[in-house]
Amino acid sequence: MKKRVVVTGLGAVTPIGNTAEEFWDSVKAGKVGIDEITGFDTSDYKIKIAAEVKSFDPKERMDFKAARRMERFSQFGVAAAKEAFADAGIHMEEEDPYRVGVIAGSGVGSLQQVETQYEKLLTKGPSRVNPLMVPLMISNMAAGNISIQLGIRGKCSCVVTACASGSHSIGEAFRTIQYGDADIMLAGGAESCICPLGVAGFTSLNALSTSQDPLRASIPFDRERNGFVLGEGAGIVVLEELEHARKRGAHIYAEVAGYGATGDAYHITSPLEDGSGAAMAMTLAMKDGGITPDQVDYINAHGTGTHHNDLFETKAIHLALGDAAKTVSVNSTKSMIGHLLGAAGGVEFIVCVKSIEEGFVHQTMGTKEPGEGCDLDYTIGAPKTRKIDYVLSNSLGFGGHNASLLVKKYRD
Repeated sequence: MKKRVVVTGLGAVTPIGNTAEEFWDSVKAGKVGIDEITGFDTSDYKIKIAAEVKSFDPKERMDFKAARRMERFSQFGVAAAKEAFADAGIHMEEEDPYRVGVIAGSGVGSLQQVETQYEKLLTKGPSRVNPLMVPLMISNMAAGNISIQLGIRGKCSCVVTACASGSHSIGEAFRTIQYGDADIMLAGGAESCICPLGVAGFTSLNALSTSQDPLRASIPFDRERNGFVLGEGAGIVVLEELEHARKRGAHIYAEVAGYGATGDAYHITSPLEDGSGAAMAMTLAMKDGGITPDQVDYINAHGTGTHHNDLFETKAIHLALGDAAKTVSVNSTKSMIGHLLGAAGGVEFIVCVKSIEEGFVHQTMGTKEPGEGCDLDYTIGAPKTRKIDYVLSNSLGFGGHNASLLVKKYRD
């Protein structure tokens, strides 16, 4: 018999707040974290804006010597994980370390290390390349560093499915606990690739918004949308087997009820045009949670602001929910923080949990008039207060990766 899984801890580093509490307060206030890029000179770049994390000092969040052996994405992941662990009130000396695990995804890892060490290779020769280049660069090191910093000795893994990495990580952690392989799992994603190579690569792909107005750059579902805004950060949550959480007297934010994952088998960057792949992920999550489409109150959409994603995700929601699509509240957190790539699903999951707790659906900031074919309630113009029992969180990744998580209000 599958075990029940609840959420007992939240941790975040985002462009609008460097803790989960700061982030959520900014979400409720409708704060937009997009601005001019400060990390490098953009004079020769078509794209000038991004959603950078501000005022993040690793010395304040972890051992500085350890932080020096981490790239920025790993630092974000460790900071968010430590916050989530503290929020959950977990003390490793009271736990079996082999019953505590971590699955933290990253879509890219460190492009900064690639840039820096390739420059050294060209100018100073192969002998001058940093011997730590590989362990600093590779995507799994957010999970590895979280495990090391917190003494976690159970399942330690990393999902790399581009922009679906964070949601897949939470889904796989959910399954791990459901089937009795762990009592506690840290899960989510971490990402930081707002750097010359990252911006140049996404620009060449014509994926980024060309708007120079921070308040009209990330505008999911809008008729004037023309791409996403690159963001960075981390979202890590503590998932816990229900009885284990009860015995500890833990605060329970919400319950994870279902998980669906599919592949489009269609195109390396575009979702299926009829939305059937993403629709099936939502359908599987609802089936896993034992609910019908009319019970879904709110969908935190992938909502990137690209023409194809927003149109095809809208079609997917219609396919999955049928007539219930007309009344469900939909929004996109990316309208405030840009697209955090592999970290997006983790941060957006936190929004879902807090939305259930407070009965609040945030506004899709910047979006004014839906584009052709975008005919859902995208929470435009103002946030909503409503009763929320069930939420779907969607993530879609390059390569045709679809993930949908079903979160519900916790009840005994």
